[in-house]
Amino acid sequence: MNSSRAWLVWGAAVFAYISAVLQRSSLGVAGVEARGLFDVSASTLSTLAVVQLIVYAGLQIPVGVMLDKVGPKALIVTGGVLLAAGQLVVAFAPPAIGMAIVGRMLVGAGDAMTFISVIRLLPSWFRGPILPQVSQWTGNIGQFGQILSAVPLSIVLHGAGWSPAFVSAAALSVVAVVVVVVLVSESPDGAAAPTTATTWAAAGRQLVDSARRPGTRLGFWSHFVTQSSGTVFSLLWGVPFLVGGLGLSSGEASGLLAVLVASGVVAGPILGLLVARFPLRRSNLVLGIVAAMGVVWAVVLAWPGTPPPWIAVVLVIVLGVGGPGSIIGFDFARSFNPLRSLGVANGIVNVGGFLASFVMMFLIGVVLDRLDAARVASGAASDVFAFESFRVAFLVQYVVVGAGVIGLVVERRRTRSGLHREEGIEVAPIWVAVMRRWRTRRGRRP
Repeated sequence: MNSSRAWLVWGAAVFAYISAVLQRSSLGVAGVEARGLFDVSASTLSTLAVVQLIVYAGLQIPVGVMLDKVGPKALIVTGGVLLAAGQLVVAFAPPAIGMAIVGRMLVGAGDAMTFISVIRLLPSWFRGPILPQVSQWTGNIGQFGQILSAVPLSIVLHGAGWSPAFVSAAALSVVAVVVVVVLVSESPDGAAAPTTATTWAAAGRQLVDSARRPGTRLGFWSHFVTQSSGTVFSLLWGVPFLVGGLGLSSGEASGLLAVLVASGVVAGPILGLLVARFPLRRSNLVLGIVAAMGVVWAVVLAWPGTPPPWIAVVLVIVLGVGGPGSIIGFDFARSFNPLRSLGVANGIVNVGGFLASFVMMFLIGVVLDRLDAARVASGAASDVFAFESFRVAFLVQYVVVGAGVIGLVVERRRTRSGLHREEGIEVAPIWVAVMRRWRTRRGRRP
């Protein structure tokens, strides 16, 4: 445990996750080009990303069940093969959007198998306080895939064209598959991790048991509220918003997506330390991150006229923190589930952020089209990606995330009640804990 070999296995698995994130986010830098290539409306364009996320979210539970049955290595390899196949389909898709949708569905299926498999691998190789930190590092370093899509993939796309860009992305998945096959083992002794779900019926019972645990549902809602806004921004609507809405160049927009990733990389280790230091205050971290995103989005959308570039920088920095913030959801799953059902628990959690993402992504596209239709009907020129349209469309986030916050607060109360009833641990409200700490320190002063 925690050996040099463990770090080698982890590095190989993380490389596969980096590749998966590149494939997942590749459409985000190609949104403007995709709209021109396929000649579609904003809501139809959102279908490319939405079906990918629907497949991703829809497969999380089945993949979680399979993960507890066959182990993570097989699923990481299968996911890499599907990712490569999907990107090749997109690369050579005809101008009709149908084949591109099929390709993105394959990408969603491959992506669905990767992250929770990598997370499931970690408890077999790491123990102690380092484990939640390694989980954070996994999520954060994986986001370098967004930098690969925002910079080198974008350069290939704008220089060599659509097909070479997506073929090169597929090639990276092939390399990742080879690396995982050669370097990754299920456990230090090379044996697959033991499971008790030997039949699908037993796996189904594990699914029901895990879903009944308030801690699992708390992880679901934590992932729901923290990941979705940044995912919607980086996977589809960020570049159109920055270029069409704020008037930035494609290069500047890609650079800001890289800043989003860098923000998560910086914030991740800090959040990992805070989670390890204050395990009973993880939900407060989640709510703090959500509040910060809500405030910054309010400033951007309420700004008179077009917001200046520095506001966009602040926005992507705060959105970047949501990525590592969502990893806290998996920490809840690990805390409140036995190892034998951790795969399915992680699957339940991972549905959260992507469920919120595809709902938001599609509704934003619908609102943009409706506003543009109203603009044209009034005699003005069509401008789907005008800032005034985004100002309204992005309000969808408050409705979706607001519903998630309600779910989080409800499940937090149930989880804390269970802790008090079963283990005698009482978690006071944060303001009570702060006041107690302040009074204790005052009492110690001479």
